[in-house]
Amino acid sequence: MMNDGIPRDEPCYTIGIVARMVELHPQTLRNYEQMGLVVPQRSDGNFRLYSQREVDRLMKINRLTQEMGVNLAGVEIILRLSDQIEALQGQVEALEQDRQAARSRH
Repeated sequence: MMNDGIPRDEPCYTIGIVARMVELHPQTLRNYEQMGLVVPQRSDGNFRLYSQREVDRLMKINRLTQEMGVNLAGVEIILRLSDQIEALQGQVEALEQDRQAARSRH
């Protein structure tokens, strides 16, 4: 999936840009990385580069903590479960496509 012609997984935003986008301090982003909540890629110069998918994830973390009062341990569980649900939905979609393809061959 693409946003403005850029794939959602393309690492293209620096930590300073992302901090402004999600209205969090860069140190908070580093802490989230250390906790494993986000995993930015590194450039050749070892700069953190975030994708749109990670920006969206940071916005979700911010909503959970600021608007809903979830602590970071809860956020970690919610994100892990959300990731598992997304993976399972992808598997269900793939199985459905396989089933439809097999049905159309017969």
